[in-house]
Amino acid sequence: MKKIILLAAVAITFYSCNKLAEGEYEITGTVKGMKTGLVYLEKQNPMGMGAMAIDTVKIVDGKFEIKGKTTEPEIHYIQIDKVEGKVPFILEGGEITVTVDKDSLFKSKLGGTYSNEEFTKFNDESNKIQKRLQKTVMAFQMKNMAAMNEAQQTNDTVTMNKIKKEYDLLQKDLTDYTFNYPKSHPKSFISVLIAQMMLSTPKYEKEVSAVYNSLDESLKKTKPGKAVKLSIDGAKKKTEVK
Repeated sequence: MKKIILLAAVAITFYSCNKLAEGEYEITGTVKGMKTGLVYLEKQNPMGMGAMAIDTVKIVDGKFEIKGKTTEPEIHYIQIDKVEGKVPFILEGGEITVTVDKDSLFKSKLGGTYSNEEFTKFNDESNKIQKRLQKTVMAFQMKNMAAMNEAQQTNDTVTMNKIKKEYDLLQKDLTDYTFNYPKSHPKSFISVLIAQMMLSTPKYEKEVSAVYNSLDESLKKTKPGKAVKLSIDGAKKKTEVK
């Protein structure tokens, strides 16, 4: 009986030590091929001038750990000192895992929290589609490069629009995957970011309202969620005025 009580006490203590408070995050990272160095946690500069570091930690035996608190999900970046490029991820409350491939950053993996696991799946599928289209897209670009340059110089909008439409058709699989994603992932932070993209994509402008309404309430309260709602309301007012 004493053994059972002791085991239960140990289990409760272990759970309590690992449970994070509301909004707290713990990033556990691994850098393949690097034993020591520095890691910078970065976020987008509010002035729009690149990224800015908000925390710095050391890599010890290929691993690093960053702890802190956040009020809502937001895109941040992991920057490894002396390594070109950054690893984007979603900073949110919870235990986040990041496996950095310093030689091929696009192969880095995210996990731990729902949105970061979805981010990895989304990137993997997008990369798969892009790889499949790569040869066709490159051939199209080479074939139409001269015509596009000439059209831009002479302001030939007919030719430019024709080439753009043909290019967009080649990218259909990728755009369909991207803009259909929110419909099946209403709780993923990526979905609200895609909703923002829809606002600047004429073909999908009319779908934004339906996508926004389908999002989880927690996403509507984020900065991008509020921005999407503001744009939708603004568009409605313009329509009413007309």
